[in-house]
Amino acid sequence: MQDNELPISFSSPTSAVSSEETRVLTEYIHQKNLFRITKQDETLRKSLMLKQFFKLKRNQQVLVTSVIKEATVTNEGKVSTIGRDFVMVTNLKKRIWIPYTAIESATIPFGHPTYSDSQQHYIYDNQLQQKLVLQFGDTVAKREELIRQFFEESLQTNLYSWKDLWVEVKTDQKTHVGKIKNTSKKELFLTRFKKEKVIQLNEVRSLSTVRWFSILRGLIVKKGR
Repeated sequence: MQDNELPISFSSPTSAVSSEETRVLTEYIHQKNLFRITKQDETLRKSLMLKQFFKLKRNQQVLVTSVIKEATVTNEGKVSTIGRDFVMVTNLKKRIWIPYTAIESATIPFGHPTYSDSQQHYIYDNQLQQKLVLQFGDTVAKREELIRQFFEESLQTNLYSWKDLWVEVKTDQKTHVGKIKNTSKKELFLTRFKKEKVIQLNEVRSLSTVRWFSILRGLIVKKGR
């Protein structure tokens, strides 16, 4: 280090007590504030509680139950993305987006641990803490996983980032299959072999990725009828 260079250091501690006590106290305060907010505005209860549950189970296995066309549907997968109005879970076969408004309940599968194995999703960067303290904006903007961790996307903005992805969209009226073309504040635009379909985002009950094999098989079955 040259004489005219200042040493890089971190900010001072956020609390006078130990790190573990600070973490416990912070979590307690957050939970108390959450219940106070929901008590003042009952309409926020469902989305806030679901959001907090999924944040506590990030990268862990969950069971999400919803009702589509009066039928109960259960999706199991790891919590991947927690948005302002939706959650995305992933399994070996697909990604599944589920709006909070469509969720009836969410829990942990029987036999799975209630804690996360950090070694499975640790971001390997020895200087990450330093970068987040001193260059937060630039550091987060360069990593998709950090953007999703620090900022709550809406379903609309998240789907926009998956343009050209083939998906299956379920509403209470119909199931649609197509490629994501665009999104607006209220609508999702799908294309399928030059045909465009517009779906209202508030009607979406679930959305999942589909493979080309499934699409081709569906076309073959349709032609055979």
